[in-house]
Amino acid sequence: MINDIQKLREETGAGVMECKKAIEEAGGDFEEAKKFIYERGLVKAGQKSERITGAGLLETYIHNHRVGVLLELRCETDFVAKNELFKELAHNLAMQIAAMNPENIEELLKQPSIRDESQTIEELIKQYIAKTGENIRVERFCRYEL
Repeated sequence: MINDIQKLREETGAGVMECKKAIEEAGGDFEEAKKFIYERGLVKAGQKSERITGAGLLETYIHNHRVGVLLELRCETDFVAKNELFKELAHNLAMQIAAMNPENIEELLKQPSIRDESQTIEELIKQYIAKTGENIRVERFCRYEL
C-alpha cells in the first residue's frame, strides 16, 4: 500500500494523507483512487476561485523568432509563484497561446490543451489549483506574430 500511496502522490501531486484516504476508499484500486483525487481537486479548485490572486509571474515564450507571447499568470502567494509547478503551468500556457492564438482569456480557457486534447485549459488550471492549494488565474496575455 505504501508504494501505491507514493505512486499516487507522484502522479497527482496530492498530499500523503489524501492519497492514503483515496486508496482506502477505492478498496485498493489505483485507477479509482486517481479518480477520487481528481474529483476532489476540482471541488477544491471551485472553492478557491474567489480568493485574491495578489502574486504571480510574467512568462515569455518565443517560437522560431516569429511568434512571441507575454503572459501574466496570477496566484495568491510568492511561495507558489516561485514553485516549479506554477512555472511549468505558465510555460505550458504561453506555448498554448503561441500555438492556438486565442482572442481572449475566455477563448483560451475553453480550448483543448495542445499537450493533452482530452482536457481543456480551464481543467488544466484547476488541476494545478488542486496541486498548489492556491487560486490561479490568467490575468492577461498578448501575442505577436511576424
